[in-house]
Formats: sequence, structure tokens, C-alpha cells
Amino acid sequence: MNRKSQARKRTRKKNKGLQIAAHAQLPTRYGRFTIYGFEGRGAQEEAVALVRGNVKSRIAPLVRVHSQCLTGDVLTSLRCDCRAQLELSLKKIGQAGAGILLYLPQEGRGIGLMNKLRAYELQDGGMDTVQANETLGFAADARDYEFSAQILKKLGATKIRLLSNNPEKVRQLESFGIRVAERVPCQPRISKISRAYLKTKKRKMGHLLEGI
Repeated sequence: MNRKSQARKRTRKKNKGLQIAAHAQLPTRYGRFTIYGFEGRGAQEEAVALVRGNVKSRIAPLVRVHSQCLTGDVLTSLRCDCRAQLELSLKKIGQAGAGILLYLPQEGRGIGLMNKLRAYELQDGGMDTVQANETLGFAADARDYEFSAQILKKLGATKIRLLSNNPEKVRQLESFGIRVAERVPCQPRISKISRAYLKTKKRKMGHLLEGI
């Protein structure tokens, strides 16, 4: 059995523990969505999905898999482009008429909020984001997208157009049985403050960014 087949078998087994905790209507300035709360088996397996339109149609829905960023999404930090990406994604999904935004508690590329702040401290001393994470003993990007794939399957979206600049996200989702029919760039306007952060993403992490 090859690696992809093993991953699919493992995902099918885990899907049995995936549950919709709640759902409700969520009107936003980008359109009306249905918000779903998902819970998995593990303590850290929870996420929300904002769903708009018919995501089970023949046309692959537009999907954004977004990792939580308290400092960017909520506190409007300019150290990163997370909030700008979130807003651009909601706007594009709203315009598309059908799509999904998954919001995952994977703060700091999966290292958690307190460690993310420790990484900020190291960055203030001259390190880039990759160096800071590795100095703290973590991978440059510790995120895993198996739970995301489970949720997409639960929603009936096994073929998607993915809003992302990250080829690793594409690779992981496909390894867990999600067909990425198209990668749609998710690149908002670049601020002077976040330019160095984006250069590191492109140079050291292989993110597909233009004009950086």
C-alpha cells in the first residue's frame, strides 16, 4: 500500500470521530454564510467552517484553509499578512457565490500563541520567522492539514479551488484525498512592514509570491 492510500485509509478511520457541534447563520459584510463548528477526537481537533452556496456542485468551490492568528486577524498586526489574507478570502468567496473558509486553531504555524510571542521576541533581536521557530525547537511550519481534509469531505467538497500561496498546503490536502483542481493566489497588497516576513516565506518556505 502506497503512502497516499495509507493516508486515505487513516483519514476514513478518523472521519468516524468527526462531528458537527453546531451550525448557524452568519451574515457578514462579505455576504451571508452558514457557520459550522467541528470537533474531532483529539483535544486540539476543532475548527469552524464558513460555508456559502452549494459546495457540492460540479464546479469546484473556492476554499481557504486559514490558520488562526490572534495578533493579525484580531489585533491588526502588520508583522504578517494574515488579516489581509482572511479578508481577501472572504471577499473572493462572497463574490464566487459558493465556497468554504476553514478557520483552524493553528496559531504561529502550529506552535501555539505563547511560543509565537517568544518567536516575536527573537525576531525583534534580528531573526527571521524560520530562524525563530527553529531556535525554539520547532519546525519552520508545524501545521498539519489532515483534520482540514476530513472537514472538507464531511461538507462534500472533495474537489476544490484552493486560495493559497503555499504549495505544502496543496500537497498535504491532496495526500489526504482532496483534489486541488486549481491553486488560486491569495496575495493582498504588501505593506512595508510585512515585506521582510513575506520574503522569508518565499525564500525559505517556497511560498509562491509575486513582486517580493
